[in-house]
Amino acid sequence: MLMQVLYYNNIFAKANEERMAEKVEKSLFEYIKPDISYEMRHGDCLSVLQNVESGRFDLILTSPPYNLGKSYETKTNIKAYLEKQEAVITELVRTLSPRGNLCWQVGNCVDKGEVYPLDIYYYPLFKKQGLKLRNRIIWYFGHGLHACNRFSGRYETILWFSKGDDYIFNLDNVRVPSKYPGKRYFKGPKKGELSGNPLGKNPGDVWEILENDWDTALWNIPNVKSNHPEKTEHPCQFPIELVERCVLALTDKDSWVLDPYAGVGSTVIGAVKNGRNALGIEKEERYCEIALQRLNELKNGTLKMRPIDKPIHEPSPKDKVAQFPQEWEQLSFKHMTN
Repeated sequence: MLMQVLYYNNIFAKANEERMAEKVEKSLFEYIKPDISYEMRHGDCLSVLQNVESGRFDLILTSPPYNLGKSYETKTNIKAYLEKQEAVITELVRTLSPRGNLCWQVGNCVDKGEVYPLDIYYYPLFKKQGLKLRNRIIWYFGHGLHACNRFSGRYETILWFSKGDDYIFNLDNVRVPSKYPGKRYFKGPKKGELSGNPLGKNPGDVWEILENDWDTALWNIPNVKSNHPEKTEHPCQFPIELVERCVLALTDKDSWVLDPYAGVGSTVIGAVKNGRNALGIEKEERYCEIALQRLNELKNGTLKMRPIDKPIHEPSPKDKVAQFPQEWEQLSFKHMTN
């Protein structure tokens, strides 16, 4: 399906607007290239993967279940959880191309108040398969659930592994503007020459997006909660802009991308939106249905997405919600004087 675009000219009378709309409403371009292949496959990821050919994918990007007892997972002890994941990882590595990359995005498993940092538990499983860690990326987000008996969690990690030393990495696709683009070498054989890169600097391994499209070394990508434009009924949804940054840097045009825990299809959407082929595997039929609906909306140009360069919202000091409540003033004073 193609995007339907309706142009309005407010200086004309309503009848004139309706006549113009009927005349110019037409398909302008396709949001998904016709030669791009993509699929959402319903089923258990291990069973599906066993029927996928080896070496197919240049990027595997996913966020596995955290063993938290969500509606789509069965909570078990950490040992049994990791054993099950190891079987999946073995199949994933088999399907990864020789120049391929794997991004494993995880947070913490919390059991009876104790925190289990899943990236630390996963690292030896990937090393056992011969993968090489290129970055441990911190995804920082400013909002989330508030903890009572520990500090509130505000980050998750992405373990980026490559299958070998000759791996796909397109740094220029994701450079951020330099803070000091006019900086020059002050000594040595290059004294007086510009020391930076005209395309910008390396964004670093802590990701935050703030003002003006990637203008710092931090990529602050909001998690998909409450009023986020991409929010669906999935409780732990991947933000599309996080996908896009991995896709742009770690694949080439027409590469194949896989998400074995695809949920509502954010990885597939981020891949095909940027001219890559994609396969998503999801065991929950309802999530597959939502993913296909979102892909159809992407085709139509109606999918709600947070733009990749949109600044994080900062409330104005005049906003009521940003002002210190009068009810708290006396309590704050008492606390300071105790």
